[in-house]
Amino acid sequence: MEYFVIGEREIVLAFKLVGVDGSVCVNRTESLDAFNRITGRGGTASVPSSERPKVLILTEEVSSMLEDEVLDWQKEAEYPLIVEIPGIRGHLQGKKTLTDSIREAIGIQV
Repeated sequence: MEYFVIGEREIVLAFKLVGVDGSVCVNRTESLDAFNRITGRGGTASVPSSERPKVLILTEEVSSMLEDEVLDWQKEAEYPLIVEIPGIRGHLQGKKTLTDSIREAIGIQV
């Protein structure tokens, strides 16, 4: 498994159409359970390290519910790499897009 997505039903179904597995989550508890299972923090219910995805795709809604856990995971610099995408309703208010972050980092607009 190379990719895995955690998010709203419509997002997970869209990714399934192209062969990417995922978990539908509507609240923090479901999101945290799926995150811990995929990253190996779920104890006996975890995915074995050899079968873990290389990229974990989270919708912005899920990422905001798991903000502390995602930040801790990113600091450890382990696989899976976490990527945030907008949810079915678009970007969350106050979240920077990737383009905005790049513009801020290099200081020019292309």
